[in-house]
Amino acid sequence: MPVPLELDGPDAAAYLAAQEQVATADLRITPLGGGVSNHVLLIESPRRRAVVKQSLGKLRVEQDWFSRRDRIWREAEALRALPAMMPAGSVPTLLWEDRDNYALAMSCAPGECTWKSVLMSGEATEAQAQAIGRMHRALLDHTADPAALSQLFLDQEAFDELRLDPYYRTTATRHPDLAAFFETAIERCRQHRTGLVHGDWSPKNLMVDSDHVTAIDFEVIHYGDPGFDTAFLLNHLLLKSVYKPHFAPLYEHLAQAYWNTLQPSPDLIEGTFAHLPLLLLARVDGKSPAEYLTGPAQKEAVRRKARRILASKLTTLEDAFAA
Repeated sequence: MPVPLELDGPDAAAYLAAQEQVATADLRITPLGGGVSNHVLLIESPRRRAVVKQSLGKLRVEQDWFSRRDRIWREAEALRALPAMMPAGSVPTLLWEDRDNYALAMSCAPGECTWKSVLMSGEATEAQAQAIGRMHRALLDHTADPAALSQLFLDQEAFDELRLDPYYRTTATRHPDLAAFFETAIERCRQHRTGLVHGDWSPKNLMVDSDHVTAIDFEVIHYGDPGFDTAFLLNHLLLKSVYKPHFAPLYEHLAQAYWNTLQPSPDLIEGTFAHLPLLLLARVDGKSPAEYLTGPAQKEAVRRKARRILASKLTTLEDAFAA
């Protein structure tokens, strides 16, 4: 099998021009911040604007962290399947895929701001949080029956490589007294399969255009425990309340707007609060720490909050923010 062409290499421009069927001189390529696990490029030509994504085998972090590159085909399957399940415009359109080079292209989301950037500026709105809640509710409503998924998303290997291992197993080694909680959460992800799980339901993967929201980055999507997703999003709002305490009332209001729109079942509430304190710890002591929490005092505040949620067995957002 030929060695894949890398999209940060000297032949990338010619390759992308050929894929887009335009002259190289007519193609503008801009690297995007695609996290640590992919090359992500914005390509622009007289024909169209698109985003090209290529999965990496070794992630760009300080510690060794590897994942199978063919996880990107799971993302392609998601881009094909999800438009029928979610509100119009909730996911990009798949344009092309190249199996030899672990790459695909998709349409650009209407907005060019992530919800993360809008949150950080204090300009996020209740309507955006409600739109995210509606998207998530539609996803869960359409995926409660695993037979309807045609076995496409049952495998959890990429999710284990990119989430459970670096977030839960790694963090458990740094909090050995909580190891049983992490193991229970891992087992819940494996056994409690009640809906489709994005796996990275993060503000950085929610593109906003006014009050319209488009979800991106489906490389670890799988059938599993939806409480992981709800906890993942709420975790980011809690972390940002530590980072920017002057915006904490806003972040709590947005969390409630999302939560109320989602209308979580008792089972989803239970799953959310099983994962939430562990994800808090993972973002300061796992392999992928939140890059903005750099001060020792902030990290310790997150650890204290996580342990209080665990010790008190909290099950409401008000209590979680107040912990």
